[in-house]
Amino acid sequence: MEKQAEKTQRAVVIGKSGDQTVKVQIDYLMRHPKYGKYMRRRTRLSVHDPKNIAAKGDTVEIAECRPISKTKNWRLVSIVQKAVVEE
Repeated sequence: MEKQAEKTQRAVVIGKSGDQTVKVQIDYLMRHPKYGKYMRRRTRLSVHDPKNIAAKGDTVEIAECRPISKTKNWRLVSIVQKAVVEE
């Protein structure tokens, strides 16, 4: 039996939610079925971050995994780009 390739996505961290958990948002465009206009849509997910390394505004790569809690089915793979902090 072969192992399936894991599903990965890129998302932006929108906040921390407890220990080892971050909230991320995936933005995408969807075409309206009747009118054909493109609409902005978003998906918000809870992601497992065991080392607490992701911060708000970071672009991260996440992968689908087994259920870790009631709402967490994704885990953090890597940080693609750190957020720019202006002082």
